[in-house]
Amino acid sequence: MLHTDVGPKLARAAMVFVRDMMCVKKDESVLITINTGADLTAVNAIQDAAYMIGAKVSTLILAPRLPFQGGLADAYVSDTVEAAVTTCDAWIDLCMPYMAGCHAHDEAMKNGRTRYVLAADIGADEIVRIFGGADLDTLFEFGDIFSGLIEKSVGKTGRVTTAAGTDLTFTLAPTNGFALSKANKPGGYFVPGTVVFLPEIETVQGQFVTSDVLHEYYVTGFEPMTLILDGDVKEVVGGGPENKVMMRALERAGDGNLGHVVHFTCGFHPTARYTGQCFIEDQRVIGYNAIGLGVPFWEPGGGENHPDTVIGMQSLWIDGEQILDEGVFVGNAQMLEAFKKLTPIYG
Repeated sequence: MLHTDVGPKLARAAMVFVRDMMCVKKDESVLITINTGADLTAVNAIQDAAYMIGAKVSTLILAPRLPFQGGLADAYVSDTVEAAVTTCDAWIDLCMPYMAGCHAHDEAMKNGRTRYVLAADIGADEIVRIFGGADLDTLFEFGDIFSGLIEKSVGKTGRVTTAAGTDLTFTLAPTNGFALSKANKPGGYFVPGTVVFLPEIETVQGQFVTSDVLHEYYVTGFEPMTLILDGDVKEVVGGGPENKVMMRALERAGDGNLGHVVHFTCGFHPTARYTGQCFIEDQRVIGYNAIGLGVPFWEPGGGENHPDTVIGMQSLWIDGEQILDEGVFVGNAQMLEAFKKLTPIYG
């Protein structure tokens, strides 16, 4: 549904997004990339916030939308788009599939200027909840504590389970990828409300069960799909009609095989909602996990059409300490104390 009126809650949340998250300042060049069919209310709110700061704002529409992420999107990105994304200060990417990983994005990340945020399919309602529903500094405080625990546990064993049948073990690897912080220097950034932890890909053992997948599009609520792993993905069972789409996405991403699990996440945003409509918000619900597949983007040939899945209400152990029990934080005293501060903003 397309909206055009920007209400006060959205205006405030968009300002938090632009000024506080993206650190936009007067006279900076701000670029918003969108697909046809984007939520125009969200776009207008972001534009208005940037204009109020005194930035120079452009909105670039990609038509038709990109069919793939990563390098596979290169054939669909025009020279005009590449020129724009490589010559801005702040780039808010509302495309779905998103532009991260394509050649134009990679060039922008090399210019020493551009701050990029992978916002993908968030719209007006999601902006209100994610950027207006909790204090941004408190979100990052909790995220830093959680990330610090992960960093101290490199080489230790992680385990993820769900009541639906997920049971995976893995060895934690050093963290790579986009920053989970305010965009105060050039580089790539994630929307707040989640942490990322990486496995040593050859150590991932077991299976996970999902009904939410981003392969060529984001789809939820289908017949459960089980992915069986022994270092790499060995088999994909179930999933109804989404099985064949997932298989071809994995084959593309895996460069001839089915690839690996390349990341896990854990959501902790107190006002994020699982709606089944927004990939970015769904994975930020407390206890939810976006499990990324394929070949890591930091390896040769990696990052092509990176498929993602979402599982809910995970239980999580790190080095034998239980952190989550079916979506509820139960462990690590420092994390529990910081989590108490993550109170929703209702006003």
